[in-house]
Amino acid sequence: MRSIGEMARDSGLGVSALRFYDGAGVLVPARVDPVSGYRWYGPEQLVEARLLARLRRTGMPLADVRLVLAGSSGRDADLVRQLLQAHLRRLEQGLSDARSEFSSIRSLVENRENPMVSLRTAPVRLTVCAPELAAALDAVRFAAGTDPELPVLAGVLFDIEGDELRVVATDRYRLAVAGARTAGHGGPRVQVVVPSPLADAMRALLGAGASVRLTVDGDRVALETEGHEAAGQCLGHDFPDYRRLVRLPAGRRAVVDVPALREAVETGPVRTGVVRERDGVPCELSVLKVAADGVVTVCEDGDDDRDQVAVNREFLLHALAAGARDRLVLEFGAPTAPLVIRRTDGEDAFSLLMPVRLDD
Repeated sequence: MRSIGEMARDSGLGVSALRFYDGAGVLVPARVDPVSGYRWYGPEQLVEARLLARLRRTGMPLADVRLVLAGSSGRDADLVRQLLQAHLRRLEQGLSDARSEFSSIRSLVENRENPMVSLRTAPVRLTVCAPELAAALDAVRFAAGTDPELPVLAGVLFDIEGDELRVVATDRYRLAVAGARTAGHGGPRVQVVVPSPLADAMRALLGAGASVRLTVDGDRVALETEGHEAAGQCLGHDFPDYRRLVRLPAGRRAVVDVPALREAVETGPVRTGVVRERDGVPCELSVLKVAADGVVTVCEDGDDDRDQVAVNREFLLHALAAGARDRLVLEFGAPTAPLVIRRTDGEDAFSLLMPVRLDD
């Protein structure tokens, strides 16, 4: 017999999803403890659960899922084939409709003026506080994307405005922002996306010097120290308007001891889930909740607190390390809102982690 947590781990269905399908009569556990109400599943139900997980990922209607599971033993093989074929036709029609909509969407997006990017007619030169730029790159580099289908995210945004430089990175599932002081520009806003390898080369030059020179000349960017330079082409794409992405309502704030939380996350309970719907890559999830007294805990598998937030465990550990502090502030919004990780010293450096729905 498998517990509900073991069944969730082995099947790819979340605990809350198993409870839902029990209530819907789709996958009823072999035994329910009459005292605790805890669910137990028989060995043969694992195959059904894995089939159910795959059907869910295709978006098959629940009524059809019931019939497929009921006929999967072979007695109604023809009906099952017909149901699968009918759903495949619906998906193909939906894809055709989506392609048509995306064609219209591209036209609308490409015709919109992008006010975020300045037209540079002359080189932009400024000095940057080297230690602050090094810390800023360290704080955001973990969030840079690697998806070849989204090359604009495979770099770090350098957003220059007035006397401040903000560096930003995101791979859609996490976003990090940090800043550094500058001097010598003071002009209109300028943005360039520095490829990740070039950003790493720039970071390697930031040693003990007090300041460095940053030059943006057309589609070329260069960082100079005494006797050394890291330079190259910028990515030729417009970066998303990150300022819109970080406009979040205030959440519940909790100051956490980072070493203690890191240990709790590394050794605590995990759940399996799917964080990337495009390629279905599974990940381990840490489920967090904050109590009324501000204590943050990693939830056990059977904890159904409605205010808990599930995030990719690896991403959370990266964000805690990038915060580079023994104490950080975690902001919890709704379960579907990003988890915000900030520094306690008021520095404008923070990261967002997108939550993962436990009932998906």
